[in-house]
Amino acid sequence: MTTAPLKQIHLAAHFPGVNNTTVWSDPAAGSHIDFDSFVHFARTAERAKFDFLFLAEGLRLREQGGKVYDLDVVGRPDTFTVLAALAAVTDRLGLTGTINSTFNEPYEVARQFASLDHLSDGRAAWNVVTSWDAFTGENFRRGGFLPREERYSRAREFLATAHELFDSWDGSEIVADAGSGTFLRDARAGAFAHKGPQFDIEGRFNVPRSPQGRPVIFQAGDSDEGREFAACDADAIFGRYGTLDEGRKFYADVKRRLAKYGRTHDQLKILPAATFVLGDTDAEAREAAHEVRRLQVSGQTAIKYLEHVWNRDLSGYDPDGPLPDIDPETGENTIALGRASVRQFRDPLETARQWRALAEAKNLSIRELVIATTSGQTFVGSAATVAEQINTLVQADAADGFILVPHITPGGLDAFADTVVPLLQERGVFRSEYEGTTLRDHLGLTAAQVPSGRRAATS
Repeated sequence: MTTAPLKQIHLAAHFPGVNNTTVWSDPAAGSHIDFDSFVHFARTAERAKFDFLFLAEGLRLREQGGKVYDLDVVGRPDTFTVLAALAAVTDRLGLTGTINSTFNEPYEVARQFASLDHLSDGRAAWNVVTSWDAFTGENFRRGGFLPREERYSRAREFLATAHELFDSWDGSEIVADAGSGTFLRDARAGAFAHKGPQFDIEGRFNVPRSPQGRPVIFQAGDSDEGREFAACDADAIFGRYGTLDEGRKFYADVKRRLAKYGRTHDQLKILPAATFVLGDTDAEAREAAHEVRRLQVSGQTAIKYLEHVWNRDLSGYDPDGPLPDIDPETGENTIALGRASVRQFRDPLETARQWRALAEAKNLSIRELVIATTSGQTFVGSAATVAEQINTLVQADAADGFILVPHITPGGLDAFADTVVPLLQERGVFRSEYEGTTLRDHLGLTAAQVPSGRRAATS
């Protein structure tokens, strides 16, 4: 009887910035803006042979009622600028950035990613996200007008248009023959024309075909539309689930959708985001994880989170006291207009009822309730325990790997790189050296090819 070969684990690192994992108040925490922080983080990930570094995009500060509150770290420098700079101080690490399809244009984004792929010798990746967030939209001329139901139709056409731009060069056009004076074999190189419901553009794409052909495409949606979008167009999807049962269900659901698009299981990687807390022993790690959660959910943060459900100003309430005895204010005009919490808490009255029951049963304060009802750390334990947890989930097809989100910047990845990675390497489930040079190589993806019809049309 033969046994199936062990799956190789994919690991990546998310620079913790505008998110709900950061503990900026920890004495070990550093700047989220100084380039030295990005360099330290990226070099640690590359030293550990991770597939890529990931930067999320914060297009607006985390604020409520017109005031920035303490969970934010005062923004994020421009994604492309940081990734381009990191290309110069790393050699193999993939460089992935979130760029919104709602507040940008295809030509601009395609040009930036093609340039990044050239600068990094084939390490660029694009996390395609959508937004119907009126709060963020206020920063843009398109603010608030894009209906929620149109966000994926725009994203699909946005990505298809970007692919047309990437593929307007097939890679064989540049001759650069000084003897004959011929630079381009095809004088029509870069020509494109796209006419659709969202975009009507025509011209010349001015960046020749990049090393990967196209950047690796990531997608982060968990809705049915998001899963379908990923199955059709993405190379990897950021999963939400770090538990065995939920992870296997998500994994199977997304992978089964690939066949209708003529794709195989290995053409889409499922990579959930995962937080972690390490300790010399499991007990020590659990104790540390408890303290981390208290730092992640301050009293101020707990009140702001609760306001998303109650749709009221709760600033007068004590976060260490009981839940409000008044009901949530319902209606279309919500404090969290256009944010994910509107979808998450579709029935605020029912959510409040459930939370009151939980708080009463366990004698929880507002802050304690928010800690109990929001995500905790995915992996907690000694290095050996965490290595076992990660390997178990990957071998059981609950994930293809994980995007690790440390709570400290920039040194929060160091202990994982020094203690957990060697144990995974000893098991033979994670690389000891990079075997390729591009991000597609790291992820086991084939190079993007120009569609035959496009090649014929431009040859």
